[in-house]
Amino acid sequence: MKTQFFTIKPWEKDYLETKIKELNLPIEAEYFEDHLDKDHLPSDKSAEIISVFVGSQIDKPVLDAFPNLKLLTTRSTGYDHIDVSAAKAKNLPVAYVPGYGENTVAEFAFGLILALSRKIYLSVDQIRESGSFNLDRLQGFDLKGKTLGVVGTGHIGKHMIRMAKGFDMNVVACDAFPDQEFQEAVGFEYLSLEDLLKRSDIVTLHVPYMKETHHLVNATTIQLMKKGAYLINTARGAIVETEALVQALKNGDLAGAGLDVLEEEGIIDDELDFIVGGHPEEHNLKTVLADHVLIDMPGVIVTPHNAFNTREALERILATTLESIRSFLSGTPKNLIE
Repeated sequence: MKTQFFTIKPWEKDYLETKIKELNLPIEAEYFEDHLDKDHLPSDKSAEIISVFVGSQIDKPVLDAFPNLKLLTTRSTGYDHIDVSAAKAKNLPVAYVPGYGENTVAEFAFGLILALSRKIYLSVDQIRESGSFNLDRLQGFDLKGKTLGVVGTGHIGKHMIRMAKGFDMNVVACDAFPDQEFQEAVGFEYLSLEDLLKRSDIVTLHVPYMKETHHLVNATTIQLMKKGAYLINTARGAIVETEALVQALKNGDLAGAGLDVLEEEGIIDDELDFIVGGHPEEHNLKTVLADHVLIDMPGVIVTPHNAFNTREALERILATTLESIRSFLSGTPKNLIE
C-alpha cells in the first residue's frame, strides 16, 4: 500500500525503513522533508496512507487532492492542524499519537520554571554578552513552598504534579474530569480555574486546544492571578490571549512567562512567505506583532515549540505511527480520532 511520510528528517527515514522491514509491513514508503498543505502537494497524489506532522495543514482541498486515500495519520497528540470534520465526511479514518512525551514535555515545562525562578537564561546571557559576574540583577526565588497551579491533569499534567512534589511545592489543579484516585495517591487539591489562578504562584497549562480552551487565559482571567505570578505554556499558543498577556507583563501584573508556543507561531516561523505572498486576512496581525513584543520582553523566555523534541519521544511517535498503520492494515485499527 503506497504510503507517504511528510516532514521527515534523514534519521527518521532510516528508523522507519528499519522498522517497516522488521514489522514486515506491506507498504511502499515515500519520504518528504517538506510539510504538506494545499500549496505544498507532491506530484504523485496516489498515496493510500499519509503521515504528517504538526507543521502540515490538512484541510478539504488537501484531502480532495488524494483520491485513493484510506488512512491519514498525524505524528502528534494534538490534531488542530487537521480538518477532522472534512475527513469524517469522506469516511476517512484519522489516527494520532495518544501519548508519547508526557515526561518529555513535563520536563521541558519544569525547565522553563527553573530558568525563570533562578534567572538561568539571564545569567548565561550576561556572562556571554558582557563577561560580568555581577549578581545584582540575578536574584531568584525558591520553588519550595510555592504553589504550582496545573491546568489539565492528563498524562503531562500528572508528571508536572509529581515533579512539583519533588520540589516540595504546594500543588493545586483543575480539570474537566478530575482524577480522584491520582489526587489521593499524590496529594494535591482540585479547584475551579478561578480559584486556581487566585492561589497559584506559577500556572502551567496542559490542556488540548479546542473551542472551549481558546483564550482560556485572557484579559479577564489574568486579572484573577496573583500579582507577580508566572505563566508557563507548553500546550498550544491560542490557549493564551497574547495581547492580554503582553499587557499584564507590561503592567507588572505578571512577573514573567515561559512560552514554548505562541498564538501565531506558524506565521512567525515563515515570515518571508507571508511578506512576499501577503495573506493578511488569514492572520491576526496584532497578535503577530504582540508575539514579537513578547519575545523581547524581560522576564519572558520563548522557545521554538521544542518541548516534545527528544530522540526518545520522537522514536515513540514513529513507533506508534507504524503501529497505527499496522493495525489498520490488519483490520483492527488503533489510535483513531473519534
